[in-house]
Amino acid sequence: MSYKHHGTMKNPLSHTDQEGKARMVDVGGKAYQKRIAEASGLIRLSPGTLQAIRDNQLKKGDVLCVAQIAGIQAAKSCSGLIPLCHPLSLDHVQVEFELLKAGIRAWCRVGCTAKTGVEMEALTGVSLALLTIYDMCKSMEKEMLIEEIRLVKKEKEEISE
Repeated sequence: MSYKHHGTMKNPLSHTDQEGKARMVDVGGKAYQKRIAEASGLIRLSPGTLQAIRDNQLKKGDVLCVAQIAGIQAAKSCSGLIPLCHPLSLDHVQVEFELLKAGIRAWCRVGCTAKTGVEMEALTGVSLALLTIYDMCKSMEKEMLIEEIRLVKKEKEEISE
């Protein structure tokens, strides 16, 4: 279904033009702000796989170290992966993990000074961190489940001049 522009009615969808076609939002007139976003997700793993990760016994190496790097790299590459994302110069990307009884929870926190938010960077970072864990553990376990990927926090702050 396409949205057609009629008269002076404003287009309510920021990522489509007046004919309903996808477009990158123009943020040129917006002010720079300090922006942060945090996303989290969970990968469910068997106790044996979790123990192998704790003991660094997987054939592919240190799972959490590699997954952390993958998450950081993914957040930095977001605009090349998601077609309408603006390329952003990130000030900070942090990926952390918590080993739980049922699996591993991952967090990705991203910060920058920009005219648009960093939610997609945080979501991409946590997703790729979890996918990397999946990839590194797939020879040991076939029943892994990635779930609960969500935005946890989004903030912006005016910059004092």
